[in-house]
Amino acid sequence: MEEVDSVLVDNVKSFAAGGFGGVCAVLTGHPFDLVKVRLQTGVYDTTSQCIRQTLVKDGLRGFYRGVLPPLIGVTPMFAVSFWGYDVGKKLVSSFTGRSADKFTIQDTSTAGFISAVPTTLVAAPFERVKVMMQIQQKEASMASVIKEMYKTGGIRSIFKGSLATLARDGPGSALYFATYEVLKEKLSTPGKDMSIGAIVTAGGFAGVSMWLGVFPIDTIKSTQQSSNTNISIFKTTSNIYKKGGIKAFFPGVGPALARSFPANAATFLGVELARKALDSVA
Repeated sequence: MEEVDSVLVDNVKSFAAGGFGGVCAVLTGHPFDLVKVRLQTGVYDTTSQCIRQTLVKDGLRGFYRGVLPPLIGVTPMFAVSFWGYDVGKKLVSSFTGRSADKFTIQDTSTAGFISAVPTTLVAAPFERVKVMMQIQQKEASMASVIKEMYKTGGIRSIFKGSLATLARDGPGSALYFATYEVLKEKLSTPGKDMSIGAIVTAGGFAGVSMWLGVFPIDTIKSTQQSSNTNISIFKTTSNIYKKGGIKAFFPGVGPALARSFPANAATFLGVELARKALDSVA
């Protein structure tokens, strides 16, 4: 019974720490994400035009348009992601016979990929709502956007882009966690507590490596989710390529990379500090 209680407590800690890290990520990175999505979906042509027009139309507040869905969704999404990563590590450990501190890069990548499976169930609908709110020319509430999507396509419409989300987050999470673990180990001094600098640096580069690896898939996902018509991943991909070739899969890559370092540095710092605080009280 004590072993069961210990596993349950450990799962709760992973879930809570991941959720806190997610809130840190959203508050830090949402303005960058808004610019990225508006460029990916063709609302604006350049980063400078997007920033300038957003300021003119909505002021600084405009950069947080659509923040409610990720703020509500990111808490459980990151909570599930970091919980899923811990579950993934346990599964990999039981299969390979290696403890987590002896993992190879492949082991860590596999655990990261596993974490994306349950995360997609939470992430996909909130990503869909976020994208639809971000591309509105006039400010719209989350409720009105959800109502319109449901009206045009039912529950299926709200979950549009789920497969593309998994296609992005599977390899993305593998890169994400593997990069973090490798850099964290290299930047840490053996036998000493990990420094904030090591956490922030490793977390920031984890985010950059993830986005560099999966950005084209994210463009496909955002484009598919920005439409209220029923369109497949293959058709979406074909339309993007016809529009501008390979280059068309990378609009908004600048804001995405600019966002990825501070947002993910904040994520891992939040997770590590929250986990440490939880471990100290239980």
